Amino acid sequence: MFAAVTGLKAQKTPIDFETSGNGAAFTWTTFEDDANPAVEIVANPSSSGLNVSSKVAKFTAMKAGQPWAGFESKHGSDIGTFTLSASNCIVKMLVWKSVKSDVGIKFASASGASTGEIKVANTTVDAWEELVFDFSARIGESNDQIIIFPDFATTPARSADNICYIDNIRFESSGPALDVPLVAAPTPTAAATNVISMFSKPYTDVAVNTWRTDWSVGVLSDINIAGDATKKYAGLDFVGVEATGVNSINASGMSFFHVDAWTPNMTQIRMKWVDFGADNAYGGGDDTEHEVSFSNPTQKAWNSYKIPMSDFTGLKSSSHLSQLILSGTPTGSGVIYIDNVYFSKTAASVSKSSVKPVVTLYPNPSNKTVTLNCETSMDEVVIYSASGTLVKTLHNVKPNGSIDISGLAQGIYHVSIKTAATLSGVQLVVQ
Repeated sequence: MFAAVTGLKAQKTPIDFETSGNGAAFTWTTFEDDANPAVEIVANPSSSGLNVSSKVAKFTAMKAGQPWAGFESKHGSDIGTFTLSASNCIVKMLVWKSVKSDVGIKFASASGASTGEIKVANTTVDAWEELVFDFSARIGESNDQIIIFPDFATTPARSADNICYIDNIRFESSGPALDVPLVAAPTPTAAATNVISMFSKPYTDVAVNTWRTDWSVGVLSDINIAGDATKKYAGLDFVGVEATGVNSINASGMSFFHVDAWTPNMTQIRMKWVDFGADNAYGGGDDTEHEVSFSNPTQKAWNSYKIPMSDFTGLKSSSHLSQLILSGTPTGSGVIYIDNVYFSKTAASVSKSSVKPVVTLYPNPSNKTVTLNCETSMDEVVIYSASGTLVKTLHNVKPNGSIDISGLAQGIYHVSIKTAATLSGVQLVVQ
């Protein structure tokens, strides 16, 4: 606790670019931006709405610059030395841009080491918008530099010089644990005699060599959700799960591969199986593999993927399955919880389906009212900001009831819904 408080005292925040504040006098250095025009401290292009401050930072992302062009503070003397903790791991930043593209932030230590940027795309143009960057997976890192990528334009490439304004960079508490499942994954019902389980509470699991290979890029945590063992991968780029040698899986008699997945931020989830072939060893010329991809999983709800083995068309055999590789987007900052990883003979005609959450919202995004698509009465509906601040509580909401959100600022919110039988959460975007 002492370390976290000490880090906050050393850290200069918020970065508001005002003459009497932080940022205006920082030694900002532009990089990878063609001729590297300097960052300018200028008058606010629109001093109203979300941003009424007088001064902001102006960055011109040059057409001839690299997609990752940006600017960085001077080590140590600008932002100060600080340690990411639960008290400062949510970073908020106001942006005004002429285009929609990713905005990235990363931090670096005095030695220049960094675990990489977190990117969030702006959704509006020519207006101030608050972006939220969740560094909770990086708690414990000590840094003394902030690096900003205002227009991380990879696809499509930058077609002109893009003006980007940045302001009011704030470091806030992570608040309550909104980005973890509130309920356990659904309990499988397939008969044990028809299942080969790698990780699922109702069944006896087969031996798995590792749930995170040494060549993986991601952090594995074994946790419990409502008393149910669950695996969490954070900072995910890709991770390998291996059942090799005598532990290789013979799924030739199975029809489906099943995974339950819960994510607060991923927009694509990919799963690849690799079969090591008849020699049951990596290489040797007989390895085959195939990857399936799922776009737009329901965030902050359990998604149940029941994948026909026939969808893994690149596998010439499933008798020596040895590697399961999980990946997805956003690259390097994805967070995913998984449970109920197993093969089954179940003859149901279900393909690539996602379990619907208990409650859905529509329209979403919205800026006026949203309807809670729920078949039963809701005892309590609670809305939190992205930083965990309680902003609205409703009681005894009728089935498919509507709620007024016109008073909420633009941003991402978490809605917790409690019924007589369930507790679930969904994400709300207010435009």
